[in-house]
Amino acid sequence: MNALTKTLIRKAMLPLGLFITSMTIFSSVNGQSSYQGSMIKTVIEGTSNIHDWKMESQKGKVTATVTLDGASVKEVGAISFVLPAESLKSEHNQMDKNTYKALNTTKNPNISFSSNSSSIKPNGNGFILTSKGKLTISGVSKDVELVAHGKINPDKSISFTGAHTLKMTDYKVQPPTAVFGTIKTGDGITVKYNLVLKAS
Repeated sequence: MNALTKTLIRKAMLPLGLFITSMTIFSSVNGQSSYQGSMIKTVIEGTSNIHDWKMESQKGKVTATVTLDGASVKEVGAISFVLPAESLKSEHNQMDKNTYKALNTTKNPNISFSSNSSSIKPNGNGFILTSKGKLTISGVSKDVELVAHGKINPDKSISFTGAHTLKMTDYKVQPPTAVFGTIKTGDGITVKYNLVLKAS
C-alpha cells in the first residue's frame, strides 16, 4: 500500500470517526443507556368455579432503552419482554400441565411484549410509564397499552410495577379445565409484573 492510498483511506475514515465520536458524546450528554432486568416477577391471577388461582414466574428477559435527565427518567424507548410460558407455576402440577396445554407451549414457548412507543408522566417521587405495543400469547399478537409505576432506586436501578387485565379467548386460548371439566377457570385474568432494571 503506497503513501497516497494510505492518505486517501485516512481521509475517508475521518468523517466516520467524527460521527462515532459525536454520537458517543450525544448519548453521554443525554444519559441514554441500555437497561436489563435484574429482577423479574410475573404473577397471573384468575378465577374458577371453585376458588381463585394464581401462577408465578421469576424468569424471563427484559431490555429497555432509557434516557435519564439528572435524577429522573426523561424517556423510555424500545422495550422487549420475553417470558418462558412454562416457567409459570401454580401450587398444583395438574393445573400447570393443563395451562401449558391451553397455551400450546410446545409450539409457542414464550409470552412476549414489545414496544417502541412510551410516555412518561411524573407521579410523586416516581413516574407513570405508558407503553403501547404488542402482547403475544400462544402465538397471537394484540395491540395493548401497558401502564406501570416507576421509580429510580438509590443504586440507580429502576423499578416498575403494574398490572394488565385481559381475556384468554382474545388470544385464542381456551380457559383450562380439570377433573373431567368439573373445575372451570374464568376467561378473565390479571397479569401483574414487578421488574427491576439495571444499566448494562
